[in-house]
Amino acid sequence: MPRTQGSRRLPRHSETRVLPWTPEEMFNLVADVRRYPEFLPWVVAVRIREETPERLVADLSVGFKSLRESFTSQVRFAPHQHIDVDYISGPLKHLRNDWHFHPEGSGTRLVFAVDFEFRSKIFEKIAGAFFHEAFKRMVASFEGRAEKLYGSRSLSATSAA
Repeated sequence: MPRTQGSRRLPRHSETRVLPWTPEEMFNLVADVRRYPEFLPWVVAVRIREETPERLVADLSVGFKSLRESFTSQVRFAPHQHIDVDYISGPLKHLRNDWHFHPEGSGTRLVFAVDFEFRSKIFEKIAGAFFHEAFKRMVASFEGRAEKLYGSRSLSATSAA
């Protein structure tokens, strides 16, 4: 259910997937923000402003056809457990997304959630038209990247000792 702000509903998308790669592998893939333009749809450039082992501040440029926007976010890391992304500046009023990596059998239960609000009503209407499909495609792009980096695997259940 989308969050509300006043009487307005903010777009929200959440998704849970069980993947055959380890939480460490999935964490490392999502944390490698520099590589996003190589595999994420619409991400055309990344510039890291600040970086420590616990966080980074990055500018991302996204584009679709003739539209191009840049925004700055802070990314906080809890290695192999979760990644939290908070919006700092750009064309949005609000952006928050969270990645959680839980061991599941020999793989990972990945939980992804994002919500945002554009400053521009025009962008909000455009985004609303393809919002959920865009984020499903984005999560699928991370899956494709994992398969390319770590190889194809099948899930197996973990047995209790």
